Amino acid sequence: MNVKTRIWMLPALAAAIFAIGIVVVLVFSSKTSDSIRSVGQVDFPYLDATTQFAAQLEALGATIQSAVAEGEKKRLDEAKDRAASIRKLLAAISRIDGKAEVGSQLTKSFEAYYAASVETAELFLGMRQGDQAGAIPKMQSALKKLEGELATARVEASEGFDAGLERAHQGVSSSLWAIVISGVVVVLCLGGGSFLIIGGVWRQLGGEPEYARDVMRHMADGDLSQDIIVAPGAEQSLLAAVRDMSSGLAAIVANVRAGTDSMTVASREIAAGNQDLSVRTEKQAGSLEQTAGNMQTLTDTVRQSAEAAAQANQLAGSAASVAQRGGEVVSQVVSTMDEINTSSKKIADIIGVIDGIAFQTNILALNAAVEAARAGEQGRGFAVVAGEVRSLAQRSAEAAREIKGLIGASVDKVESGARLVQDAGSTMSEIVASVQRVSDIISEITAASAEQSQGIGQVNQSVMQLDQMTQQNAALVEEAAAAATSLEQQAQTLQSAVATFKLK
Repeated sequence: MNVKTRIWMLPALAAAIFAIGIVVVLVFSSKTSDSIRSVGQVDFPYLDATTQFAAQLEALGATIQSAVAEGEKKRLDEAKDRAASIRKLLAAISRIDGKAEVGSQLTKSFEAYYAASVETAELFLGMRQGDQAGAIPKMQSALKKLEGELATARVEASEGFDAGLERAHQGVSSSLWAIVISGVVVVLCLGGGSFLIIGGVWRQLGGEPEYARDVMRHMADGDLSQDIIVAPGAEQSLLAAVRDMSSGLAAIVANVRAGTDSMTVASREIAAGNQDLSVRTEKQAGSLEQTAGNMQTLTDTVRQSAEAAAQANQLAGSAASVAQRGGEVVSQVVSTMDEINTSSKKIADIIGVIDGIAFQTNILALNAAVEAARAGEQGRGFAVVAGEVRSLAQRSAEAAREIKGLIGASVDKVESGARLVQDAGSTMSEIVASVQRVSDIISEITAASAEQSQGIGQVNQSVMQLDQMTQQNAALVEEAAAAATSLEQQAQTLQSAVATFKLK
């Protein structure tokens, strides 16, 4: 049951009890009014009429006796007037509720007595002839009967009047008791109802409304540190719910405050980390740009090495042709030895160049592998290509060393060719084979240089893509740093908002 209904129950209960009391009082008042009305309209008029009738009857008898004793006939007219008054009293008695029969009987008895009295008086006054001695007993008999009936009527009237007064008194007393009892019942019911209703409302509120209002005002101001006191036995009340809400809200605010502190520290650390990452990413981007430049230089060097290898291949082909023709023109070997010696020296120089290029390629491939290792997961493919380039460079260096050794041997043979010209025919086939081998090696060097050039181009492209990705990462890191800074500002704002709450 809600508070509004309980509050309205109190005046409703009071109205119902007052209505019941009014009905009870009206019932007793109605009975009392009937009793008073009966006394005023029946009992008292009846008693008064019978009393007056007795007095008038006695006066009538005295008047008739006086007329007889004094011999005055005029006194009979006075008796006649008294008889008329008595008849009016008897008529009044007959008109009283429930007394018509008594009035009729008294009227008959009175008329009999009055006729006997007048007759007796007239006999004694000589106004009528008759038996005087017989008239007196007749008059006395009629008077006795009338007096008996009148006495009965007077007793009845007196008892009725007393009973009416008693009924009226009892009615008034009953009305007063009904009023008193109704008042007591009203007080008890209102007191009990008020106690129950106020107690129920108090248990629903859990305390004074002003106290609950002050508590809610403190909570609205952000003060959650107050101890809310709830009345005993009112754990399901409004104030208890406010207390539980304050405790829950304080716990939530404490958790939010701790979370905002942690978020502020974390966002500050994220911002610092992103700033460091941005600096490292910028440095990495610079290193990649430098690596891209080195790779471009390496590409140019490898291209030159490939061109030199092609020239060496052509020279080796020419040497093979010369060696083949040497078998036919052995006689011209001596004259061409100088040319072969010169060509061999030139080839030795070219091989030296190739060896130098291979050495530089190996160094650049090693640097590329180091840079790929720094790039981490994104430089894994670049590391593989750099390894292949290094392998090709090592193979080129090895081939160059072999060619250099062969060229050195060829030079020695050319120098001793003059002394061994007589054996030229027998060794020409060996020279042709050696030159053919040189030609094959030069072809391998040419192919390796082409593959090396292609690999370096792929490495260069990978480095350029890695450079582009690194620049994109740098931009993302800057955005992340800005977002972390914004998050830190928002965390500080939320921390300031939560700081308005006052906890225990």
